Amino acid sequence: MSESTVVHNTFVIERSYPIAPERVFAAFSDPANKRRWYAESDHHDVEQFEMDFRAGGVENSRYRMNASTPFPGTLLSSEGSYQDIVPNRRVVIASTMSLAGKRISSTLVTFEFIATEKGTDVIFTHQGAFFEGADGPKMREEGWQKLLDRLTAEMGR
Repeated sequence: MSESTVVHNTFVIERSYPIAPERVFAAFSDPANKRRWYAESDHHDVEQFEMDFRAGGVENSRYRMNASTPFPGTLLSSEGSYQDIVPNRRVVIASTMSLAGKRISSTLVTFEFIATEKGTDVIFTHQGAFFEGADGPKMREEGWQKLLDRLTAEMGR
C-alpha cells in the first residue's frame, strides 16, 4: 500500500480575555473587527475579504504575499462557509486554502466562547487535512497562535 498523501491533524488553543463574551464574539461577527485582526498583515496585501456572518454564509479572502515572505507575489486564498453560529457561544467554519491556485488544505475550525467570572475563555479547535505542498500542521498552529495574539491585541483596543 502506498503512503498517504494527506496529513490529518487536530490541535486546540485556549485563551482568556477579561471582557464579556459579547465583546469577544463581536471580533468574529463584525466584518471590520475581524478584518483588522484576521485578514490584515504586514506580510501580504488583502485583495478580497468578504463575510456573510450567518449559518450557511460564506467567508472568503484573497491575499497577495509580499517580499517579506518566502512566496512574494503569490496568491493565497481561503474559501469558507459558516457551519454553525450560536451568538456569544460558538462559531464553526469549514474552509479550504489554496496557494498559487493549488488547494493545500481543508479545515474545520471551532471557536467556543465560555463566560467566566473574569470574562471569557475561548477554546479554538482546528481539525485539518493537509495536502501536498501544504504548510503542514506545525506551521498552521504557529499561524493561528499569531492570529490569536492579534485577537488579544484587538480585545485591548
